[in-house]
Amino acid sequence: MSSGFTTLAKGKSSDPWVDSNHRLYALTHCTLYTGSEVLHDHALVIDGSGIVDVVPEIQLTTDLPRLDGQGWAAAPGFIDLQLNGCGGVMFNDAITADTLDTMHRTNLQSGTTSFLPTLITAPDEAMIEAIALVTDYRRHHPHRVLGLHLEGPYLSPKRGGIHNPAYIRPADAAMVQRIVAAGPDIVKLITLAPEVTAAEQIQQLAGAGIVVSAGHSEASFEAALAGFDAGVSMVTHLFNAMSPWQGRSPGLVGAVFSRADVYAGIIADGHHVHYGSVGLAHRIKQDRLFLVTDATPPVGTTLESFIIGGQEVFYRNGRCVAADGTLGGAALTLIEAVGNCVRHGGISLAEALRMATLYPARAARIDRYLGQLAAGYQANVTLFAPHSLTIKGVIDQGSLAWVSTA
Repeated sequence: MSSGFTTLAKGKSSDPWVDSNHRLYALTHCTLYTGSEVLHDHALVIDGSGIVDVVPEIQLTTDLPRLDGQGWAAAPGFIDLQLNGCGGVMFNDAITADTLDTMHRTNLQSGTTSFLPTLITAPDEAMIEAIALVTDYRRHHPHRVLGLHLEGPYLSPKRGGIHNPAYIRPADAAMVQRIVAAGPDIVKLITLAPEVTAAEQIQQLAGAGIVVSAGHSEASFEAALAGFDAGVSMVTHLFNAMSPWQGRSPGLVGAVFSRADVYAGIIADGHHVHYGSVGLAHRIKQDRLFLVTDATPPVGTTLESFIIGGQEVFYRNGRCVAADGTLGGAALTLIEAVGNCVRHGGISLAEALRMATLYPARAARIDRYLGQLAAGYQANVTLFAPHSLTIKGVIDQGSLAWVSTA
């Protein structure tokens, strides 16, 4: 393996990545951020696509193949619940398996192994097409694409942001029923404005096991609380495109701060949210605050502009912004968001890593098998330099899928 990772194999056998079936090996010589503790001198024992044990390295048998972690740090593969596009592609523009493949390949370079492709406000036909695609794609890659995030179209016209206002509309009973019929394995998450969506429809979606999130919303404090009571369990990109927290009008932000059980995603790029607000939100929400990228096509490319919501958005100085000044998604990766939380948000590295792994897994109700380095979990592992926070390698479903050449 010319990547710089060292493999020690049993006897004369070739390196353990050659056999894709039931390969057994140990990841050694790295600091493990498991999601619950930080372990030194421990090994991650992987068999096939799963983790079977975490043990002191001294307990490993001499004949067990090993992957030398080169002294890096290891964390669970990052989980992004809001990904519009990356690698030069936009999910709304090309609802295809090739788009999802490109997004995954690009994600691996920044440590993300699982994601929700996010379809922003679109016609019913596009939503139906996305549901069909994700249904088929997940038959082959269930831990890569975790489902679909429908961000809209049942939003407040006053808080549409970059979304195409021509498609923002009230919830349609027939389409809601199609979403419910698809179920949470396909439509994992839907973002809607609770003040413009009937409580019965929120209950219908939440009752089917779909995670319902409040976003692009002008909800009053009272309307937001009513939405939470109806089944809304999280908010989308906290602070952005929602009624703010004010002294005499707490709005949606105040409502989510008042409910300890509600999760919140946040875009920690320094453009969408001030880092002081990121730190404050973390002190209030604690393990209910998680990181999202809201990423768009420039990530992993040299693109200078792209189309979103029918508008041209320009990528300049780290910001994605339309001609009128509206932010149009982000050009952020989760490892960058982790670094921003550590460097600017006053958050420890172990906690920032949980915000990109364990907490989104809990919010999406997939924490039984993703979000931790522990026996019984999927073998998705991100290896990184702990000081520079640069990605060095990624294990995807047990296989070494990407290695930095730097």
